[in-house]
Amino acid sequence: MDISIVIVSYNVRYFLEQCILSIIDASKKLAVEVIVVDNNSTDDSVPFLQKKYPHINLIANKENVGFSKANNQAVSIAKGEYVLILNPDTVIAEDTLDTIFNFAKAKQNLGILGVKLIDGSGKYLPESKRGIPTPRVSFNKLFRISSSQKSKYYAAHIGENESGVVAVLVGAFMFMQKSVYKEVKGFDEDYFMYGEDIDLCYKVLNKGYQNYYLADIQVIHYKGESTKKDLIYLKYFHNAMKIFYKKHFKRNKIYDFLMSFGIEFWYLLKYFKFRKVSYQLKDILNVLYFGKDELIINHLNKKYLLINTILIDDVDKIKELIRKNAIDTIVFDNAIMPNKKIITHFELLKNERISFKIHPKNTNFIIGSNNSEHRGNVELIT
Repeated sequence: MDISIVIVSYNVRYFLEQCILSIIDASKKLAVEVIVVDNNSTDDSVPFLQKKYPHINLIANKENVGFSKANNQAVSIAKGEYVLILNPDTVIAEDTLDTIFNFAKAKQNLGILGVKLIDGSGKYLPESKRGIPTPRVSFNKLFRISSSQKSKYYAAHIGENESGVVAVLVGAFMFMQKSVYKEVKGFDEDYFMYGEDIDLCYKVLNKGYQNYYLADIQVIHYKGESTKKDLIYLKYFHNAMKIFYKKHFKRNKIYDFLMSFGIEFWYLLKYFKFRKVSYQLKDILNVLYFGKDELIINHLNKKYLLINTILIDDVDKIKELIRKNAIDTIVFDNAIMPNKKIITHFELLKNERISFKIHPKNTNFIIGSNNSEHRGNVELIT
């Protein structure tokens, strides 16, 4: 077995299916297994997987055991030479697995490999590559004291479109040899959610491996499905910060007190900020649909002003259509457009102030998100 793909899922049934379909299209040349760990979802994720994708290895937990423990559960039964830790709210291109597999095979002393992540609006996610969050770097970044420290936090010595060695990668997409994962004993289960990816990268670095950011591969990470910015997120992130600094940067009583005070002060600032935050989905009025599915055309025609075309390559003409017709939403049909081309269009059209949605092939829904801090939207085809 070449690659074991591990997905920890919780109440994201439709995003999970889109992710699985993208994996299937990317697995033509390699021996790939998919292991889904469901953390006691209350939607129909488990029966859906059992019925529609019985070939997938499913671990259905009876309680939410957290991200770290769930991944460790999956890797303990993984058969692949390599493991890919992948979030369920991601979409990979058809050549993603081939590229990272061949890259890893050719790279000496590789620890963890990450890629360029973009959100559902096509914008680059800076956490795709990061530096070690030392107390000074983190403090200055969190309180916006020094732009140079923020640059260190986001590993700005390498541009978003440059590949190279970095310290920290994000848990939404982490590719490594299974032997390396097991050598560092996987994710630390003291972390329930958040911080465990930084900790894993740090452990791998301390073993003498190099972590690498590969900008040639772009992956959609909707992010709001797995990283919803609310008070629950704040609680877990707050705890993760305390665990990380206690494990790796504990020094003396005075220093530890100052660090603890800083973390608690940050928590209070964010707490009052998150209490005030509200988010509303944008209204959809004028839709541009790239596809030819009559069911989708009829569905969209009932609800919106629809412009239908199979034009998919000329970006300038697409921009002209958007501006001429006041388009606010584009629906890409994966039945006629490969994910790689869809991802490329996300990036090329990201400045047009429009929303992107995808119809995953062989499904009855349209899916998308234009805000990486809140849940996206799933529209069933009726």
